[in-house]
Amino acid sequence: MTSYRSAPVYNVSQKSNSKKQRDHASVWIAFLAVLMIACLSSIQMASADDFKLPRGPKYQVDETKWMTVGMGFRGSGVWAQNRDYNGFFSIDNARLYLNGQVHEYVKFEINTECFFCNNQGPNDNPKMSYNILDAIGKVEINRYVNFWGGRMLVPTERGELSGPFFQATHDAFKTPFFSQDFSTKFGSGGAGRYGRDDGGTFWGSLEPGFIKGTLGYAVGVYRGLQSSTTLGPNQGNDVLWAGRFTYNFLNPEKNPGYYTSSTYFGKAGDILALAFGASYQRNGAGSFANRSDFLGLVGDALFEKVLPRNLGVVTFNGEYKQFYANYNTAAFADPGCFCMFDGKSWTVTGLYLIPVKVGIGKFQPYGRFTSIQPNHSSNREEIEGGVNYIIDGFNARISAYYQHGDLYTKGLNYAPDVTGNKVDVFKLSFQLQM
Repeated sequence: MTSYRSAPVYNVSQKSNSKKQRDHASVWIAFLAVLMIACLSSIQMASADDFKLPRGPKYQVDETKWMTVGMGFRGSGVWAQNRDYNGFFSIDNARLYLNGQVHEYVKFEINTECFFCNNQGPNDNPKMSYNILDAIGKVEINRYVNFWGGRMLVPTERGELSGPFFQATHDAFKTPFFSQDFSTKFGSGGAGRYGRDDGGTFWGSLEPGFIKGTLGYAVGVYRGLQSSTTLGPNQGNDVLWAGRFTYNFLNPEKNPGYYTSSTYFGKAGDILALAFGASYQRNGAGSFANRSDFLGLVGDALFEKVLPRNLGVVTFNGEYKQFYANYNTAAFADPGCFCMFDGKSWTVTGLYLIPVKVGIGKFQPYGRFTSIQPNHSSNREEIEGGVNYIIDGFNARISAYYQHGDLYTKGLNYAPDVTGNKVDVFKLSFQLQM
């Protein structure tokens, strides 16, 4: 089955209160109101009981040559406390998908994205653009050994490999980013974009035999952070190494390639998956004068239980990260600094899918807590509570949720003098795929 994974969207410029976004707010609210009314009606259409991964039209030449197309869109209405509540509309993702096979063992994947789609003001940086997100050539032989090459997701954590479209919650990316997601561009001064980098990945799965379950692996080498001769820490063109190992103790997770999902709405049965990921690049953080190696470690867990007697589905996601980027804090004054996070972070999420169908979907209340603890900057925390309305799995979902903390104000700034108040944020989001 074809699937498409997407990496995090983060508005680096933080210009979310621009006039153009506020002008969109009324249109967004009207659209969402109509959508909610439709959802609560008795119209018969695909529901969460018909959960499936997105699959657009398929054009087939013969059994070994075919191509599929698809699309995905995510948007949010955001109301944030700033003396009073200011509202704006955010285009989170707007993507087109193209997958295909040209030989029994040779496939390809090309996805596009509206990069930094909210950055449309004259002072916003980076600017909005629409370009290639993934461009992957695939040699898939069997379950044990396969190879992908091109521009792709770097295998580290479940959050990266689930992307925004296959997360358990809409606003999923809270802990510090690895290099390819902290960066906003490729080439000099960049380490990739939206979790993607150029390189190659070997992946597969096997059953060790000494304990029940399945071991999945994905390891590769990538360009990583690139620096010019006068700016940036990587003066020796060192590459980035990354890998992820996942053990499924109960039912196996069935995803394309080494991609993941952060919930299966109970359709995959009981799941218990423990994983470890790592990323390393020599001279991968800091500035020209204050450089450091980068090592990122992550452990994550997914537990999903289908309760007996049709009592619903409980899901738990947990993640712990430890990043080592020991550059001198004087690097923050350097405009060419790749000032990666240095410290530890963790997040936990619990969800309950109510089995009773209401209108055309099911409600899924949830709670989440995130803690980020930099070594040379102020700590930051956030608590979140909300409810998802699951219409058709990951293909149609509405989310309403409340957040309280200082992640919203401090963002990705890990400088020693960063400040930010704890604020209240309310969001109303939706996603569509086919």
